[in-house]
Amino acid sequence: MTWAADPVRRRPLLRLLVAAQVLYVLGVAAAGYATAALGQDIILTTTPIDPRDLLYGDFVRLRYNISEAPLRLWHDPAHPPRRRQAVFVLLAPGPDSVSAPVGVYASAPKPGPNQAVLRGWVTNVYRTSFVLRFNLERYYVPEGSGLRLERAGRLHPLRVRVSIAPWGQARIAKVEEVGRGKLRAKQ
Repeated sequence: MTWAADPVRRRPLLRLLVAAQVLYVLGVAAAGYATAALGQDIILTTTPIDPRDLLYGDFVRLRYNISEAPLRLWHDPAHPPRRRQAVFVLLAPGPDSVSAPVGVYASAPKPGPNQAVLRGWVTNVYRTSFVLRFNLERYYVPEGSGLRLERAGRLHPLRVRVSIAPWGQARIAKVEEVGRGKLRAKQ
């Protein structure tokens, strides 16, 4: 009888594989809750676009005020930013507590008081600016509310509260229509 055919020998391996899968799922959930509980909150403004996808349901694609940065914010003059490059955006609160970029770095800078670092990557580089993504561009909403949120965003920018964990993970905590009620993230 071979090892693979012996059910007594396979049982511990099967238990180990099931336990690893359960621990992975619990770890992902715990990281999300820890980001919300331990993370530093920042506020960004955004404009919603593209409210519906038949495969994923109602969601709003968000374009943040910090998604396009002028090249003067790049802090590595020897090496210009390039597409698909990981970057770190140093943010500081501006008017109305909305965060604004202070600088964009190739390696993580040390934030000062009331500053935060948001991890992202470069998607396009132009002559005077570059475009960034942060993995926060998709916000799922209750069924039927995507178009309402998109219309509200055309009138005035939405405010998005983002939690950034000490280890760099970021997630949307809530989206607010300026002058209206709050919408909670379904993440």
